[in-house]
Amino acid sequence: MRFESFIASRIIRSKPYKNTISSPIIKISILSITMGLVMMIISISSGIGLQKTIQNKISSFFGHISISNFQNNSSQSSLKPILINQDFYNNIENDEILHIQTVAYKSAVIITNSTFEGVVFKGINTDFNSNVFSKYLIEGEFPNFDNEISNEVIISDYLSKRLSIKLNDKFSTTFFKIGSSVPNERNFKVVGIFNSGLIEFDQIYFLGDIRHIQKMNNWTSNQIGSFELFIENFKNISDVSDKLYENTPPELDVISVSDKFSDIFNWIALFDMNILLIIVIMILVGGINMITALLVTIMERTQLIGVLRVLGSSQSSLRYIFLSNGIYLISVGLFFGNIIGLGLIFFQKLTGFIKLNPETYYVSEVPLDLNFINILFLNFGILFFCLIMLILPSYIIGRISPTQSLKIN
Repeated sequence: MRFESFIASRIIRSKPYKNTISSPIIKISILSITMGLVMMIISISSGIGLQKTIQNKISSFFGHISISNFQNNSSQSSLKPILINQDFYNNIENDEILHIQTVAYKSAVIITNSTFEGVVFKGINTDFNSNVFSKYLIEGEFPNFDNEISNEVIISDYLSKRLSIKLNDKFSTTFFKIGSSVPNERNFKVVGIFNSGLIEFDQIYFLGDIRHIQKMNNWTSNQIGSFELFIENFKNISDVSDKLYENTPPELDVISVSDKFSDIFNWIALFDMNILLIIVIMILVGGINMITALLVTIMERTQLIGVLRVLGSSQSSLRYIFLSNGIYLISVGLFFGNIIGLGLIFFQKLTGFIKLNPETYYVSEVPLDLNFINILFLNFGILFFCLIMLILPSYIIGRISPTQSLKIN
């Protein structure tokens, strides 16, 4: 063991050290590191967790990337059909693309005996990615697409309650017909109810057989409204979109879900700045407390510093002793911070005791993303920056005179 490490360990384990004036200051410094790390772990986990949850929910509805004809209107209905026989649909060469589904949209009004509601009917096909959407299905099942056009649909829990339509109930829907004053009427049967938590979409969309839209729009079975693509890594959505845009016919538009709903994605992108701000503040608070603890410890150990200086210890050796002491205190704070922070994450995952307003945050409880690599980097980052902040105050040791520190009153 190095001489400096031995002296540092003796200072840490000595009983007088635990009962000195600096003891409460040191405890407060350790507590600041602990609470700071807890705040940072929760902030990063909740911020990333909320981002991923919202991304996944919106992508479950519309895929990561949508390919359709250019439309010079603000309607949510699919107006111009595209042929299903596209190269990218029949032959997926991009490793990033996991699944492609064919869909179409059409505006409508659901009419009941007591009320009505403006909605958008999403026509889905047998290639619908039900594995992704099934986690939002709270009752019933997906429609059964056999050889005949299916009248089975799934509606949101919001529409179910608002329109008083329950599972296995039938309801009438009026579709707007382009270029005609005579609307199309359809009767549907509810076979499933979903709740995505995205109130903006739950109050509008319901899903059923795409062949209804094809028939009402006089399309052939080879014509659809758009393609919705699912990719493996959301971080690569821009690159994949650009590659698809370059390799699709000029009349087709390729748009990512982050561009389609830019307001939502710009909002969740702000979480990164909030997380960074919390990390910076917590590191500064913890570092300043550790500086205070270091200075108080140095002042209490002036006689020890004087003795070591007389025995020939260099200033760098003395700084090493007290910086080692600082690293130990930081490590204690990090140890308890990790235990508390990870404990809260696991408790939230098991119980979901921290609730959120789904109309504001699109989720009913705080989603936490547990990434041990992020936590590991966070621990090393705190240790590194706090140690950097301690180096400059440690130079005060050089201003302590051995003669004055050993003077007997």
